[in-house]
Amino acid sequence: MTTSNTGSGDVAPAVREELGRLRDSIDNIDAAVVHMLAERFKATQQVGHLKARHQLPPADPAREARQIERLRTLAENAKLDPAFAEKFLNFIIAEVIRHHERIAEDTVDDSTPLAD
Repeated sequence: MTTSNTGSGDVAPAVREELGRLRDSIDNIDAAVVHMLAERFKATQQVGHLKARHQLPPADPAREARQIERLRTLAENAKLDPAFAEKFLNFIIAEVIRHHERIAEDTVDDSTPLAD
């Protein structure tokens, strides 16, 4: 498979077809990732409500450290850069903690008696 050297952007049909096939696969994976993240956040929202009802802190540094180590190992086994996997999980954890803090604040606000 070759492309034109004319600089005009002409791409051989076979290259265009392969590129389209690969991009379709990437699009499917992206859709799956979004759906998996949505399911993950549904579960973490439930955790946030449970923590709020029992006055547990929004963050759990020991669990977070275990999860990061676990994800790094999974990444290594999958031939994915463990540093990238850790950054990705840290981003998700920060968002989860933010949600848990908001849930805790809302729970306190909802349980505070109104003044007459």
